[in-house]
Amino acid sequence: MAIKHIDWDGSKLDAHSKRKHKILREYFRQYLITRCKNPNQERFRLAVVDGFSGGGKYSCGSSGSPLIFVETLKNAFVEINTTRAANGMKPVEIECLLAFNDSVKDTIELLKTNIAPLLAEIKANHSTLHIQEHFFNNAFDQIYPDIKAMLTAGRYGSVMFNLDQYGSSDVNRETIKDIFQTWKSAEAFLTFSIGAVLSFLSTDKEKNSVLTKDPSLLNEIYALKESQSLNKNSWLGLAEKKIFSELKGCATHASPFSINNPDGWRYWMIHFANSHRARQVYNNVLHENDNAQVHFGRAGLKMLAFDPANEGQLYLFDEDARKAAKQSLYDDIPRLILDQGDTMPIMEFYASVYSETPAHSDDIHEMMLTNPDMEVLTPHGNPRRSANTISPDDTLRVKSQKSFSFPFFLGNGK
Repeated sequence: MAIKHIDWDGSKLDAHSKRKHKILREYFRQYLITRCKNPNQERFRLAVVDGFSGGGKYSCGSSGSPLIFVETLKNAFVEINTTRAANGMKPVEIECLLAFNDSVKDTIELLKTNIAPLLAEIKANHSTLHIQEHFFNNAFDQIYPDIKAMLTAGRYGSVMFNLDQYGSSDVNRETIKDIFQTWKSAEAFLTFSIGAVLSFLSTDKEKNSVLTKDPSLLNEIYALKESQSLNKNSWLGLAEKKIFSELKGCATHASPFSINNPDGWRYWMIHFANSHRARQVYNNVLHENDNAQVHFGRAGLKMLAFDPANEGQLYLFDEDARKAAKQSLYDDIPRLILDQGDTMPIMEFYASVYSETPAHSDDIHEMMLTNPDMEVLTPHGNPRRSANTISPDDTLRVKSQKSFSFPFFLGNGK
């Protein structure tokens, strides 16, 4: 049975899509701001690939992902250069290649109509914001080699993929791995529905799901859901652990958080990146949009190192979650350092922890200085006094005179 794709003639925007779009819009803005911070920078080139673009507008008038990318690009471009001018910096030119694909020809034609006025306005009023748009009409895995060849020929190093698929078999897991092997500065959003996998799972073992060719993993996840011994939250934790184990090898950092839906977590929106900085920014955006996504597990480091049937908690990226994260981080940070000896460069710490924490960067920095047994040293060996001054060039160290306030110092830690 084929998956029925969205009919964009009169399409409605549902609640989980609203959450996705808000995160996408705010993260893309932060991405552009972060990538254009260098005072000496005068140009930034990027490519955005929307693999399942849709028609661009919903019946309510809300923008779909293609227009969200273009609107955010325009607004961020103005914001970035206004800020740079106020700080005596040269403006930045931005060159962006946009690749939009949808498997339904009428949908791509509708997108061309909906996006044309916005592109025309940008080209008329922003001479240093250069946009080159391309439209494709094919299944994503079939068109991906052509898009890859186009980006490679154009020598685009910074690439963002939005893979908001209809089920979970429209994106091959090997394609995601290839993206992150091809581009060091790649990022990707992958949305998929476990329910759609079970409804439309092919018996052809060569038809690859984003999770696995073998349906046993998906059957196991749903068997867990139906178990009388597990509550809804515990099922979420088990599913999250299994999904993370399947997808973590696709990129250096992956966020296995589902879209928050109290009536049942059936959609996952995964953010992939090779840079710990990208994951750091993504976590912070989620905290600014509490309740948009959800995690069940530990609140500190090693977020999935737990037994969902007996422990773990619902993490909604809200104030309560941040308090819980601080409590865990207080012990987790020195424990991690002691596993390495007594010191760890901040950059190495970031690379280690951002693949497995939902915590906000401010909370991590605060707990580095709050714990009396920890200190952060500048490159010259001086202790940091303020969390907001911590630099990637600093070093974390466990003090030689410890308070013995943590169980692991006594030799019975975990």
